[in-house]
Amino acid sequence: MTPAALLLALVTLERLAELWLARRNTAALLAKGSFEVAPEHYPLIVLLHTFWLTSLWLIGWKNQLIVSWLVIFLLLQVLRVWVLTTLGRRWTTRIIVLPGASLVTNGPYRYLSHPNYLVVIGEIAVLPLCLGLPWFALGFSAANAAILTIRIRAENAALIGLRNVGSL
Repeated sequence: MTPAALLLALVTLERLAELWLARRNTAALLAKGSFEVAPEHYPLIVLLHTFWLTSLWLIGWKNQLIVSWLVIFLLLQVLRVWVLTTLGRRWTTRIIVLPGASLVTNGPYRYLSHPNYLVVIGEIAVLPLCLGLPWFALGFSAANAAILTIRIRAENAALIGLRNVGSL
């Protein structure tokens, strides 16, 4: 197995584990009376990430790894773990609102409103750069930016609604 294929295999396993975790957390949150906001854009996110990773497998698995980009990718994984541990059972890939719950303001959320999206933006760009695929990184980053614009607007609207409900 090439180093690039090993990296892609690890990322694939990470994504599958995250999907399992997200589904588990989503089901638990919904059972507690939560509801999903703006689900209509979610299939686009799934499609983008599936196409991104599948395409990387098809064209990048034999490429040489660029160590400097790999270091940045690994740093992004540290931030990813920080986000996941901060949110705990509230982390999901969907926009789930739990009425009455306070907003998370610790961990990376102390510094950024959407640290998870910073990780996603970084990964979409940096993993292809690890494989020497700058045009791939640029193209998928543009597509990701379009989808995240929709996503962040929807999440911000949900957070504003949560804050307003919490202040009653």
